[in-house]
Amino acid sequence: MKTKVSILFYAKKAKASTNGLVPIYSRITINGKRIELSTNRFVEISKWSTEAGKMKGNSEEARSINSHLNMLKIQIVDAEMELIHKKIPVTAESLKNKILGVDERIRMLVPIFQDHNNKIKELVGKEYAHGTLERYTTSLKHTIEFLEWKFNVSDIDISKINHAFITDYEFYLRSVRNCSNNTAVKYIKNFSKIVKICLANDWLEKNPFANYKAKVKEVERVYLTEKEVQDIIEKDLENDRLSLVRDIFLFSCFTGLAYIDVKNLTKSHISLGIDGEKWIFTHRQKTESASKIPILPVTQMIIDKYENHSQCISNEKLLPILSNQKINAYLKEIAGICKIDKELTFHIARHTFATTVTLTNGVPIESVSKMLGHKNLRTTQHYAKVLDRKVSDDMKLLKMKLQNPLEMSAKSS
Repeated sequence: MKTKVSILFYAKKAKASTNGLVPIYSRITINGKRIELSTNRFVEISKWSTEAGKMKGNSEEARSINSHLNMLKIQIVDAEMELIHKKIPVTAESLKNKILGVDERIRMLVPIFQDHNNKIKELVGKEYAHGTLERYTTSLKHTIEFLEWKFNVSDIDISKINHAFITDYEFYLRSVRNCSNNTAVKYIKNFSKIVKICLANDWLEKNPFANYKAKVKEVERVYLTEKEVQDIIEKDLENDRLSLVRDIFLFSCFTGLAYIDVKNLTKSHISLGIDGEKWIFTHRQKTESASKIPILPVTQMIIDKYENHSQCISNEKLLPILSNQKINAYLKEIAGICKIDKELTFHIARHTFATTVTLTNGVPIESVSKMLGHKNLRTTQHYAKVLDRKVSDDMKLLKMKLQNPLEMSAKSS
């Protein structure tokens, strides 16, 4: 992009001195961004020509001041040409530094990225979840590895980040890192936040993401059917370890809470709701949005079962929770025992709550969204798209209403 630089000299009336003299300033505009510098010259406002941008007349004072302004204009143009010659982007900051004799600071990508991650680390538990820090930490790791793979360097000047850099980074993630489409897009999205920081601070002249487009592909969410849930409930599991995991999984199936939110539950999270019945009142750790969930009979049975469990008493938790890794390993055993041909993970319970337990049984999508703690209805609508059975049931009702056209005609008349 060609840089457009314009120079204007003007008398700054707002800074008029007590003796009536007004300072002359230079206003330099670079691609719409302005910088203002004092010329160290003063003039009586009546002797200044706003239209010409110089002092009126041909007096010795006028010739001296106008000559100084012309010299400054030449210096500004020379500074611009020197930046271009050195292949340094002409920005408001770089031109100002050049005019004032300040050495242009080279800003490197990795320290900026690391500083961003350090700030997130300090705010974990306050504004960010630990998972957010992990994602950006991994993203920085991939970025450094990409720099070594593509440029054989450990860091790079941010001014070198352009559209080609972004597309090459995406190619690296998909090919060398073997990331899926959605994973690659998420890492690029993380990287775009660092670029936004640079743009906000005027460290970059042009947004390298301006002409970049990447789309997250919708993934079909796996969930359990009513029969599969019932099979898990009714299966006789002699192993206490599997029985505990089964109960925790079912708790999530009937509350919609994610693993970390179940793990954080205490008895204090249970209170009477607007209907006088027991509800769970909590906040999702991932989004910090509120979740208010009425306690169903199955949920209450599980709570009662572990009320006096030693781990619940010692840790003051509602349920005795194993690590997410162990739970997912044991769920694979349970799936095999129950002959469920799906890769069972704890998060499938949340999908099951949204589909089989609520939406399929006619719970309005707005209510489901509120219980899941979604910030917008669009997120919940992903679950509604997969409910073929619900569509079938709804259409059967419609067919019954339309099966007798003559009867409908008589009603309308």
